[in-house]
Amino acid sequence: MAVTIWHNPRCSKSRETLRLLETRGIAPEVRDYQKEPPTMAELQDALMKLGQPAAAMIRWKDTDLPKDADENEILSALTANPKLIERPLVLTDTAARIGRPPETVLEIL
Repeated sequence: MAVTIWHNPRCSKSRETLRLLETRGIAPEVRDYQKEPPTMAELQDALMKLGQPAAAMIRWKDTDLPKDADENEILSALTANPKLIERPLVLTDTAARIGRPPETVLEIL
């Protein structure tokens, strides 16, 4: 199974999640999403796999978007400013989970 982590090496939860995967023998593709931002299509695919609204993917404390922003507004904000993406995000071919707490990602493996 292919596993990808949208990773921020400066984030402790992201580092913990990566370490958790590696200790379980999983060698994910590590994507620094701030250096290689996801496209709108990739964000939409991640949301479909996550099974949650776009609001689940945004770091609300780092944005001034209104809490009632619609999906398109949130996705546009994430595309324009990838540091707003909640991290880490672990994706497989069929599912995704946000690693908060890190153990949450084990549900899809």
